[in-house]
Amino acid sequence: MDILKVSTDWAKAEVFSSKITLLFGLLFFIIAFGFWQLGKTPMAKAFVWPILVSGVLILVISAGLYFTNKPRIAQFETAYRTDAKAFITTETARTAKSQSELAMVFKVLPLIIIAAALLIVFLNTPLWRAIGITTIALMTLLMFIDSNTDARNTVYNQYLLSQQQ
Repeated sequence: MDILKVSTDWAKAEVFSSKITLLFGLLFFIIAFGFWQLGKTPMAKAFVWPILVSGVLILVISAGLYFTNKPRIAQFETAYRTDAKAFITTETARTAKSQSELAMVFKVLPLIIIAAALLIVFLNTPLWRAIGITTIALMTLLMFIDSNTDARNTVYNQYLLSQQQ
């Protein structure tokens, strides 16, 4: 029964993370609105669309986190009660796959940040600079979100591995 509690707590933490991500997405929308209403310079006005697009991407990520993990809370109990050993095996495989995907994310996001920084340096138009700055902010936020997800996933995976023995 302890496995069920740990699994449910993990899924609840992921759902909470999706709600925090939603708040960041809404914050991006508020910032875009602020640039739209208060921006007087061409640079300030150039931020509106890149920040709006980033806000939409963050909302999509938040929805993905929420809609994949919220149903798991109820599914965990059913799966565990049906076959506890199969549940542990399935969850261990899923968390191991997530760890390898997150490892790739932590290699790709810094490369995107470097490309965006180069964009800022070599392209002097306000729109391209705004795109570069917004991309850096978005990728940094995604690394923050994914680092927390990775930490939770690692602990959960290690716990599952210890229960398989």
